[in-house]
Amino acid sequence: MSLSTSLAQHSAVRFREQALYRPRHVLLLADPAMPASAPLARNLREGGFTGTLTEATDVSALTQVPDLAVLSLAPAAIEAAMAALSARGCHAVVVPGPAPGLTEISRRTGVRALGQGSFGICVPGIGLNASLSHLAPRKGRLALVGQSSALTRAVLDWAEAEAVGFSHVIGIGENDDLGFAHALDWLSRDPGTGAILLELRRIKNRRMFISAARAAARMRPVVAIRAGGRLADPSGTSDAVMDAALRRAGVLRVEGLDDLLSAAETLARVKLVAGAGTSGGIALVSNATGLGLLAADRVLAGGAKLAELPPEALAALEIGLRPGWHGANPLILGQGSATALGEAAAMLAGLRQVDAVVALHAPVAGEDAGTMAAALSAAAKATRAAPILVCWAGQATAGAQRGALAAAGLAVFPTPEGAVRGALHLLHDRQNRLAAAELPGREVLALKPDRAAVAALLARARAEGRLSLTEDEALAVLAAYGLPVVPTRVAADVAAAEAAATELGFPVVLKLRSPDIARKTEIGGVALGLRSAQAVREAAGAMQERVARERPEARLAGFLVQRQASRAQELRMRLGDDAMFGPFLGFGLGGTAADVLGDEGFDLPPLNHTLAHGLIGRTRAGALLAGYRDHAAVDLDAVAGALVRLSQVAVDFPEIAALGVNPLFADAAGVMAADASCLLRPAGQMALLAVPPYPEEWAAPWTAKSGEVLLVRPVRPEDAEAHAEMFRRLTPEDVRWRFFSQIRELPAVQVARLTQIDYDREIAFVAIRRRADGAEEMLGISRLIREADGRSAEFAVVVDRGMKGQGLGRHLMQLLFDWAAATGIEEVVGLILSDNVPMLGFIRALGFTTRRCTEDEDVVEARRSVTPPG
Repeated sequence: MSLSTSLAQHSAVRFREQALYRPRHVLLLADPAMPASAPLARNLREGGFTGTLTEATDVSALTQVPDLAVLSLAPAAIEAAMAALSARGCHAVVVPGPAPGLTEISRRTGVRALGQGSFGICVPGIGLNASLSHLAPRKGRLALVGQSSALTRAVLDWAEAEAVGFSHVIGIGENDDLGFAHALDWLSRDPGTGAILLELRRIKNRRMFISAARAAARMRPVVAIRAGGRLADPSGTSDAVMDAALRRAGVLRVEGLDDLLSAAETLARVKLVAGAGTSGGIALVSNATGLGLLAADRVLAGGAKLAELPPEALAALEIGLRPGWHGANPLILGQGSATALGEAAAMLAGLRQVDAVVALHAPVAGEDAGTMAAALSAAAKATRAAPILVCWAGQATAGAQRGALAAAGLAVFPTPEGAVRGALHLLHDRQNRLAAAELPGREVLALKPDRAAVAALLARARAEGRLSLTEDEALAVLAAYGLPVVPTRVAADVAAAEAAATELGFPVVLKLRSPDIARKTEIGGVALGLRSAQAVREAAGAMQERVARERPEARLAGFLVQRQASRAQELRMRLGDDAMFGPFLGFGLGGTAADVLGDEGFDLPPLNHTLAHGLIGRTRAGALLAGYRDHAAVDLDAVAGALVRLSQVAVDFPEIAALGVNPLFADAAGVMAADASCLLRPAGQMALLAVPPYPEEWAAPWTAKSGEVLLVRPVRPEDAEAHAEMFRRLTPEDVRWRFFSQIRELPAVQVARLTQIDYDREIAFVAIRRRADGAEEMLGISRLIREADGRSAEFAVVVDRGMKGQGLGRHLMQLLFDWAAATGIEEVVGLILSDNVPMLGFIRALGFTTRRCTEDEDVVEARRSVTPPG
């Protein structure tokens, strides 16, 4: 019999979340003089709230404790009100107005707050409208989380006209206390939310945000818009880094309000089926050639492709299509049948080459529009293959038909461009979410890095009072990670430079060596193509004279002599630091014009080879590397490997603030770094990666009592099938004990949720047996999920029946305790069904205390404190 506990959503912290996002009793604490008080009162009274609504001007007058309080008070009165609410047992508030220092007020009072400047919160499913909205959002499956009240009102206004409803509207305002991560955590678990829209400007905690966004995006589409992204950084780098961060989290970023509304229209109504959006393309079918061609142009301009329909697919279509059709993609239909467009769209949707279908209709005189719309609606609802999006062009007669289709749940647009944009949103959302599932391991290189050599080099620089490394030192860091570097010699003086050049062989490159000169080319500190000792001597003398004249304060430490690289593509890669998201990786065309060319793609460490290839493909350099004219194709795997190595440096040495390589020479034979720079952070400062790396250090063999050796390690995405197989071996009783219900099969989305985890907020240890055929068999798993407070975590453990009595359950639980202690968790908790006698005995033996839950007598709550290491 398995040992198991539940991950039911009943902990004390989650009760507090429920008080904010699904309250039963709401208090409006309002000063009539505050501008927000009147609209808040009106919306609360007219919203149809199913719980208890109380209005007051003073906390002392309350006779019941509210779950949630809305504070429309003068700034000076906010802290006293929050303290009084805390004393009464209310720990969640919304602050629509100004409240300077709200973060500290929340910390002092223990009351969590949305605000300052919050739009408020709407939960249409329970009639809650505690917001500054000018209209009441209708009930639906779209969630909106934003900072700007004005943009939120604009989205709600559009949604009402389009009959789009919401599960939640959450205004976090200035993001002072409760922010995006907290809201995303709730929405990721909410079964009533189908897609999430984010309107964001500032992220407080990079890791919490990425973690929460990834968790949400694993379960449903998440779309983001950012206003003013380039104002703070006109170069666009920081905004591009945010792009990269959102992409790694599986979030689809769109550029403007029009795109956001288009994405909402699409994602609120349709979704891609499993496996779609990765290899096929978009199919177009139209009753008008012009609309079809416009749509085709937009597909290609959007970076997607038109699905290629092989002859056998066209032959199958011909059987079902009515006479008069022509073309392949776009497929143009003849006139005369009110149902032809719907029928053709349904047939295209069933083809394996098709990821999405766009059906385009131009109004025709005397047409039976109602029948045509009904056929399209039936086709979109009946297909279980590719989704169908509709363009019903026009306005005078088309507007009513679009309204009817929208009311029927279809994604419908007035222009071909809008419909194609919706299809692209679907595809890009799927691609982003697949990329978010990529999990770079801590050891991703076949060649193990020489970390000790790098640590000694950095320590030596600090001992000498330097934060910047010389070029040869920076190249040595890269070489320690297996990146090939141009053969280089350090020369103390001109004579040594001549000797080094002779040893390396001509032609050579001569460079100044100085910790104070970052851009040597700007003062003539680089000489190329030197073919004799005399040329080296003359170049060295000229460099010394120019530095003495233009940079007399610069310290000179001799010269670098390098073998001249052969003709190759010049690239640049760099590790940098972003104020919001921390370490990032940049890649693009290199050379002295790299900054002017502006060709740079971005991603966040850690990278694996798949992610590195994706980064390369997002740059213009990527197209050049495939080869053109008389330039042979470059070894792309070697370029990706260089990026992975640079990424691993960021993982291993968070004290490095910047590390750049320019140029990185690349050709068919591989890559070679010719110049590098490196800057350290001040002593004691360490970077925090936005995406935590795979914790390979927790992987180790374990020996059962029988003598069998298993590998116990943190779970990885590729464990999905083994996890599903282990579930199938559980007895019905085990399943009920583990999941508090009887289920025959874990849904694919749930398996993904259990295997694609964020190691900063959750850990899952799996015990793996390697079978004779090479396949891996999962024999046990333990899991610990950190609560929102960061101090407690909820556990689960299940062991295969065949491992009973081998000590595996105890070992898996001890790993949870060790991980909890190492990450600052103070208490481990769990909920167990009262008839799960084996589990209750097991956890009591591990030191847990138990008590019956007051909310459910059939459930036992177990708690155990964690002893920190040392």
